[in-house]
Amino acid sequence: MSSKLTDHEYTQGRPLFDDGDMASGRIFIDDDLHLSVSVRSFRSENVAAFVKSMLDVDEPTATRLYETLIKTYPIYLTRDLSKAKEWLRSIARGSERYGVVASSGALRLKPYGFNVKASIEPKNWFLNDKNDIRSSYYMEDVASEFDIQGLELDWTCVAWDADLRFNGNDWILKSFRGTSWQDVNDADARYYLKNAYRVLLTRARQGMVIFIPHGDGIDPTRHPDFYDKTYEYLLSVGIRELARNEDGRH
Repeated sequence: MSSKLTDHEYTQGRPLFDDGDMASGRIFIDDDLHLSVSVRSFRSENVAAFVKSMLDVDEPTATRLYETLIKTYPIYLTRDLSKAKEWLRSIARGSERYGVVASSGALRLKPYGFNVKASIEPKNWFLNDKNDIRSSYYMEDVASEFDIQGLELDWTCVAWDADLRFNGNDWILKSFRGTSWQDVNDADARYYLKNAYRVLLTRARQGMVIFIPHGDGIDPTRHPDFYDKTYEYLLSVGIRELARNEDGRH
């Protein structure tokens, strides 16, 4: 086994083996078994490391990695969905594919036209052309982490909801039930929710824009406080705001 399998990200604090396994010769550690370079993005192998450090609230590392990424792998931030869509349309060339992805728990993106409970038909979303309203190109149907896990697009818009929100120090994890957001307390559920965003943020081969809504002060399920600190945190690690005329290619 790889020595990296002892990382908390994989073990969640639970030992995979004990000293007896090592002593008996049943377990052998081989560092060459760790695939340290991601091939998901051909433009940068640091995307996964950047996303991990950002979600782990390791701001210095995230900032350093972002500065190396931006030269070859554009990542931008916006609160204007129309601007995000415009950027994707303008930056994609030829047959390069783009689309919107969001967490399966992002139930309060409905006011922006995204119903994560409405399942996509993968073959239509991933394969059909720009003339098909069911395709990713139309940016009307949104793919969740379950739809896109193990698959990629060239360019993505990650629509970020209040199920994962920053409080100024760490992440707050929520699940929308009935008419309100509820705390996610189960350890496994917390891991899966955070991992959902890890998946969504690593689905683009060439670059992405992250859309975080402003929220709505008269809607208690979309209060601006649920979104503002997340936006400020992503800005603090260095992610640049998207200008309407931003090209993004280098």
